[in-house]
Amino acid sequence: MATLHEISDPADPRLADYRDLRDVELRKHLEAEHGLFLAEGEKVVRRAVEAGFTPRSFLMAPRWLDGLADVLGTTDAPCYVLSEALAEEVTGFHVHRGALASLERRPLPSLEEVLEGARSVLVMEDLVDHTNVGAIFRSGAALGFDAVLLAPRCADPLYRRSIKVGMGAVFSTPWTRLPDWYDALPTLSALGFTTVALTLADDATPVEEAVAGVDKVALVLGSEGHGLSARWEASADRRAIIPMREGIDSLNVAAATAVACYVTARR
Repeated sequence: MATLHEISDPADPRLADYRDLRDVELRKHLEAEHGLFLAEGEKVVRRAVEAGFTPRSFLMAPRWLDGLADVLGTTDAPCYVLSEALAEEVTGFHVHRGALASLERRPLPSLEEVLEGARSVLVMEDLVDHTNVGAIFRSGAALGFDAVLLAPRCADPLYRRSIKVGMGAVFSTPWTRLPDWYDALPTLSALGFTTVALTLADDATPVEEAVAGVDKVALVLGSEGHGLSARWEASADRRAIIPMREGIDSLNVAAATAVACYVTARR
C-alpha cells in the first residue's frame, strides 16, 4: 500500500508535481515534460486509479485518508499528508476537496482504436477553454456517446480543471487527437460517419432533422469565439442548428453540446 509521509515544509522538493497549479502555462510545460497529470477530489482520484492510470504520488489532508484508504491500498506510490493550509500554500489555491493525485499519462491511442465499435462521437475543433472541454466530455459520457476526437489545438482534456469539471469522464470515454486537421471530417465520412456540424450557416437545419435516421454520427463543435473554421463547416456532411427564440442566436458551446447530444442520443 501507499507509504504515508507527513509534510511540514511547503518547499519540500517531493511536492514538485503539485506546485503552482493555477499557472496554466507553467503546468502545461511541466506536465508535458514529465508525462503527468493531476486529479483533484476523492471521486476523481478514485476514478483515475480505477481506470488504470498509474499514480506517481498523492497529496491530501489527514481527513481524506480514511475515505481513500482502499485506493491507497492498491499502490506503493507515496502519499504526502499535510494540513489544508499548507496544501494551499503549495498549490496556490484552496484544495477544498482535500485530495490530489499525480498520475502518469499514457500514449494516445490511434484514431482507429478509438472509433472501433463507436456509433456516436464528438469532434472538437480548437476549443481552448478547459472548462468547456471538461463539460463536453461529461455531457457526451452522460448521454451515451462512445468517443471524443480533438483537433490538434484543442485544450488538454487531462488538465486538472478539465478533469474536475468533467467529473473524470475523460477516464471512461475513449479519446484521441486527430492526426490531420485539414481532412479530418472527410476521413470520418470515409469511415462511415455522418459528420454534423453545429453552426449558424444559412443551410443549417434543426439538429433533430440533421441526425434523423443516421446510423453513425459525428457531432462537430467549433471554438468558443469564432465557431467552426470555414474548412470544417464546408467539409461536414450536414450542418445543424438548435432552433431558438428570436433575438438569441446561440448557446455556450458546452450548453449547445448537451442539447445536441440529448437529441442525437434519441435519433
